Amino acid sequence: MTTHVDDQLWSAVADPSRRRVLDLLVSNGAASASWLAGHVPFSRQAVSKQLAVLERAGLLSRSKRGREVLYTVQGDRLDQVTRAMADQAAQWDRRLGAIKRLAESAHAEAKQGRPGRRGPRL
Repeated sequence: MTTHVDDQLWSAVADPSRRRVLDLLVSNGAASASWLAGHVPFSRQAVSKQLAVLERAGLLSRSKRGREVLYTVQGDRLDQVTRAMADQAAQWDRRLGAIKRLAESAHAEAKQGRPGRRGPRL
């Protein structure tokens, strides 16, 4: 994930307030900004700002019911975020595993009195 749109996506889910709004929408389905504001510890205006960021990132869609605007999570986009996070976690696990192996090897060599060797670049 490296495009500008994907950067927006990462930025959108990085904020705890936006994640709280997403959690509420996932749990409760479509909801208005007013309803959401009644379930979070920040103002209706702040909720509207968070909804705008989430919508720009493609995580939400909106529809009108009478005079009320309802927001709904875009499941396919949320799945994309989940997969991207899992991929990122796997990459970090591989890197940390390589670091662990290098550290263990250096420690073993130091115990034997041999100079350490340079390992692969991470």
